[in-house]
Amino acid sequence: MRTRGLTVLLVAAGATLPIFIPWLKTPVILAINNGLAVLGVLVLIRAGQVSFGHAMYVCASGYAVAYAGRFFHLDGVVLILAGTLASIVLGALIGLFIVRYRAIFFGMLNVAFSMVLYSILVKFSTYTGGSDGMRVDRPPFAGFTFERSGFETTLLYVSICIAVLAALIVQRYFASASGQALAAIKTNETRLEYLGISARRVFWGGYVASAALCGLGGSIAALAQGLVTPETGYWVRSGELVFIAILGGSSQAIGAFLGAVVFEFVRLYAAAYVTGAWQLVLGTALIVIIFAAPSGLVGLVTRFGRGRAGGHAS
Repeated sequence: MRTRGLTVLLVAAGATLPIFIPWLKTPVILAINNGLAVLGVLVLIRAGQVSFGHAMYVCASGYAVAYAGRFFHLDGVVLILAGTLASIVLGALIGLFIVRYRAIFFGMLNVAFSMVLYSILVKFSTYTGGSDGMRVDRPPFAGFTFERSGFETTLLYVSICIAVLAALIVQRYFASASGQALAAIKTNETRLEYLGISARRVFWGGYVASAALCGLGGSIAALAQGLVTPETGYWVRSGELVFIAILGGSSQAIGAFLGAVVFEFVRLYAAAYVTGAWQLVLGTALIVIIFAAPSGLVGLVTRFGRGRAGGHAS
């Protein structure tokens, strides 16, 4: 099965299954928006860098949505844009400093910034709600007011459309000159500088793009859940994003969403049937994937598709 066929299958399943099984709406929405955040992590992996603090952009966008909704009573579409913009601004500012570093220093500095944000949100409880977080009231969407079911359905299809568009843009970005320059940071940064291209500027652009994708996912997730808490930006949450990126595979944008869907539903069912040990189930699944398919689920599916094609040809 080629990645295009896999993409069509995922989109079709996400669009149709919740119609027949309504309770799937929220898990599918959360999986899609986790996929958007993981897509941001994949942009950094393209440059050979791993961030263990990128959940801070998911968290920052969620709080931006909560504040904008509470004080300005904005439309849901505007709230999504506001949350994404907040992450872009934060990513642009942090990126000016953090793109100077590589490898473990880059990863740990992201953790440090994320924990600063987490501490601020917990300590200033008067303004942030502390560890209880902030409620996100259900806003009108595109000028229409919906009940809960209609609102979730609208968010579902908006999320699917945004995810498809984001995956196409990221895949096109990877194939562009800027994306190739970003990949060169991983392979030979010195040669990139010799060509007259600023590695820091290229990396800064990729870093801001990754923050925007995380913010986009965080904004929609905040509307879907109706609540945002500091735990959204905790370092464990950032680790989950990296986990999903490895699980799905970093070679294709679709891997972010495939990994996010598998992660969300394995966690959902493991938490229900193996209470208190769902981390063990996920950890075991990751170990199996690493040994069976080092390139992730998307690589496993692609290899299986090629094997079937070869079998039919013979």
